[in-house]
Amino acid sequence: MQKELDNVCDSATGRALTGSWVWDSALVLSEWMATRGLVEFEFQGKVVLELGAGTGLPGLTAALLGASRVILTDVEQLVPCLKKNVEANGLGDRVEVTQLVWGSDDFPSRLGELGEVGLVLMSDVFFGTTEMAALAKTLKMVCGKETVAWAASEVRPWTSECLNVLVSEGFGVIELPSQLSESVSSSSSETDDTSEVFAVFLLVPPNQVYEALKE
Repeated sequence: MQKELDNVCDSATGRALTGSWVWDSALVLSEWMATRGLVEFEFQGKVVLELGAGTGLPGLTAALLGASRVILTDVEQLVPCLKKNVEANGLGDRVEVTQLVWGSDDFPSRLGELGEVGLVLMSDVFFGTTEMAALAKTLKMVCGKETVAWAASEVRPWTSECLNVLVSEGFGVIELPSQLSESVSSSSSETDDTSEVFAVFLLVPPNQVYEALKE
């Protein structure tokens, strides 16, 4: 069960926060996790962190797939909706919600106490190059030597530019094989017959890239 809100706005700009909606990329990532992801990653007993969680669908999926602890993070305005979704799905014993602004040095204490994060999830986070340096900073903070990071995105004209910023920050970017990334019909409009192309990416943090180069 997923709740989305239409009236959550940025207090600074007054514009709607699109993270309060369930985007197709979240659906793509969740379905990919439940199929191909089960081959790529052992969820049982792992700590999973979702960045820019929005409504939290991928993170909740990770909990259902066996993760022992899931932390859903987003900006302050989206925290209440995330908490409601956790409660509605009866996952309060394994899933928690906390505020996290990308690039912030004010790192929530509960994240700092996690130890090794096994998996980082992101969906539809490549919406502008101006946010990528901040995202890269946060990823470097949360990714250990064994952390896996997946990001699902609709492939838009600026997606490659966003990924290039991450590469410039030392990340490796690998598109993962998936039938889901070929073509997914839009669910945002019943009258829209267009199809979007989606992809699921593995983001390899700089510490892992460095270790791979040494081998």
